[in-house]
Amino acid sequence: MTRAGLLLAVALGCCAASSAQEVQRHGLAFEKWVRDSFFGGYQPADYTQKWDIPASANKDHGGVPANPKAVKYGTPVDLGDALRQYEIDEPFLLIVGFWQQDGDLKRFVHAAAPLVTPEKWRELWAPVTYADLQRLDALIKDRNLTPAAARKLAAKMKASPPFNRSIIQVNPKIDTKGQRRLQCSIRFADFFRHLAPGLDPAPQTEPVLWGVKLPGPIPSKPRGR
Repeated sequence: MTRAGLLLAVALGCCAASSAQEVQRHGLAFEKWVRDSFFGGYQPADYTQKWDIPASANKDHGGVPANPKAVKYGTPVDLGDALRQYEIDEPFLLIVGFWQQDGDLKRFVHAAAPLVTPEKWRELWAPVTYADLQRLDALIKDRNLTPAAARKLAAKMKASPPFNRSIIQVNPKIDTKGQRRLQCSIRFADFFRHLAPGLDPAPQTEPVLWGVKLPGPIPSKPRGR
């Protein structure tokens, strides 16, 4: 590659990273607002740690760990790596701020922070077992399969029992760039039906979390722009 080509590649890479960061800005801003507003400004020591906010930092809301997430209103709540999520065996707060796109701004229109017990968590996963997840995970990561073949087999498994009977959805992530992951999520309607049944899911004009008004519009362009 010529020097000019290398410089162009670096520049494009930087622009792509900057664009990605701009698109994700609302999520980072919401998480920081949650930590600053309710958890004493806690700062994660490692962004790969088990809990975004450990129980030790939760002095006023039950003393349990918490994971804050910013989610587009009406879409599934992404939960993360399926195996790690299945392994959760303690109560935790799932703090979700729902946003809607308004031009180049994201406006928060709802929020919920249900306490999820281990018993409820198992109900959401049933009848899927850890062994079921391991089998699907192994298929996804089988490098003897082409990405296309792995996607086809994973989709077939996902659409079959026990996965098509659970409330939590498994989401195989397979692409031609080497990504081979098994994520999971819960549908928007199921989030409110099973985790926040007493809460109206309709957008709110002045949404609050624990009585505190959510942050104002955050500059963040839609994906793909």
